[in-house]
Amino acid sequence: MGKAERTRQIIIEKTAPLFNTKGYAATSISDILQLTGLTKGSIYGNFSNKDEIVEEVFKYNASKLRVAMKLYISKYPTSRDQLMSVVDFYNDAWKNILFEGGCPLMNAATEADDNLTFLKRSVKNTFQMLHNTIIEILDKGIHDGEFKKDIDTEEYATTIIVLIEGGILLGRVHSSKRKFDISLGRIQRIIKEEILL
Repeated sequence: MGKAERTRQIIIEKTAPLFNTKGYAATSISDILQLTGLTKGSIYGNFSNKDEIVEEVFKYNASKLRVAMKLYISKYPTSRDQLMSVVDFYNDAWKNILFEGGCPLMNAATEADDNLTFLKRSVKNTFQMLHNTIIEILDKGIHDGEFKKDIDTEEYATTIIVLIEGGILLGRVHSSKRKFDISLGRIQRIIKEEILL
């Protein structure tokens, strides 16, 4: 990695938590300069504008989440355990979610919908990858005879994501893990009562 690439990566990595806690729109170039200790020339020598930084930081945050989840899921051999591990992953991540500004996907989705429309495609693609990961687990579980054959994998993947993201939102608004636990508990019951054979 050359000097320019290293500088670009430092900017992304150092500002990623700030964007997630303060917000993409609210984080200013001055905030980035103060946090990184770099000059405007260094920032604009590596990024054409703030929108490009926002896009790259979101991709970095989303990639970290995606890689961590895939690694977590890969520890389990059966589809049943993999599906349950999605719940466990978010349960284990609660403290980070609480203290690091919430879910980077939900935060970016809110801002992309209202203010930063250029970010909408990347956010949509990331949610679609998460959705596809859950569908793959469900499809494999059906194929391997662990899950009911007539389940609507699209519907269940969507429901799981909605419950996770909604639980995060309510948990953070109320500063209560109990709200989050209710959502995760509902997912576990859905898996046991509606998906598993």
